[in-house]
Amino acid sequence: MFRIGHGYDVHKLVEGRKLILGGVDIPHTVGLLGHSDADVLLHAVMDSMLGALALGDIGKHFPDTAEEYRGADSMKLLERVAEICRENGYIIGNIDATVIAQAPKLAPHIPAMRENIARVCGCDVSQISVKATTEEHLGFTGEKLGISAHCVALMVKK
Repeated sequence: MFRIGHGYDVHKLVEGRKLILGGVDIPHTVGLLGHSDADVLLHAVMDSMLGALALGDIGKHFPDTAEEYRGADSMKLLERVAEICRENGYIIGNIDATVIAQAPKLAPHIPAMRENIARVCGCDVSQISVKATTEEHLGFTGEKLGISAHCVALMVKK
């Protein structure tokens, strides 16, 4: 049996924060604002996985009102989400994610992002697709005010 889920996340770019995407610390002049490390890519990935199984979203599992998640490493949260999915009898069939950012250029970092996600989720890197695009200077991402990500997950019954 297959289940499909979609995830979306967005965070504002601010000074004084690291830019972490897919568990990769990316050199940049600004970073993403959030209760955790604000890894918008991993947040979309987690929401797609949880959504596929009708298990809510990351806000339900890791609320931003909980002090224990302040500054949380999203790679550790993803590890827990993969575990929750396995506990419910599902593993990743494949993940297809897109990061929308005007800057910085993300292409050099995508292989490491894919490897991080695959490693933590216990699947092959060939099952993880990460792409990046701009919005041609349109909207909040095009104006470099924030970064967003979409993700679709195909979850497969073990």
